[in-house]
Amino acid sequence: MPSTNTISEQIKEIKQSFRLLMDGSIAQSMRNKGVDYHLNWGITSLRLREKADEIGKNYDLAIALWKENVRECKILATMIMPADEILPEVVDIWMEQTETIEIAEQAAMNLYQYLPYAPAKAYEWIASDRELNQLCGFHVLSRLFSNGQEPNERGINEFLDQVHVALLSPNISVRKAALNSLNRFANLGIVYERLAESILRRV
Repeated sequence: MPSTNTISEQIKEIKQSFRLLMDGSIAQSMRNKGVDYHLNWGITSLRLREKADEIGKNYDLAIALWKENVRECKILATMIMPADEILPEVVDIWMEQTETIEIAEQAAMNLYQYLPYAPAKAYEWIASDRELNQLCGFHVLSRLFSNGQEPNERGINEFLDQVHVALLSPNISVRKAALNSLNRFANLGIVYERLAESILRRV
């Protein structure tokens, strides 16, 4: 296990590199839209992905980066965390500490869809009372369905029940994520397409 000093030094170097990559106009645009991070350098996902590729997968560094109340640190943490090493309990903590739609979407795309227990977590989240959990769960399912992962009968019933509720949600982001996942579900085959159509008719 790397020493705390080593991790601290790495984080310091990463933060210094953010200064070179920062984009003030993107950060200002986010603030104008009400997305308020403690610290936001406005760095694009593409630049952060390049940084993540340069660092490589690193569990301890990802844990430390997530603890920083900085937009780029949290996104980078989701990119370098090895999906086969992070425990479900840690994922639950990260989900609880997720406070913006952007971080929920980034975590779903960069990490959660690759978890060995991704379907279980996604179904748990879409049944949650918390809208960010629902949104994240539907994003994960969208990606699983896109990759051709078919749910079992119980999963189908659970998904259709929750997507029906979500499509009536007052939260537009949840509705969009649910509809996107339903479209991906429909693409799995003719039976799934008919099930999806029946849900849309009911809505």
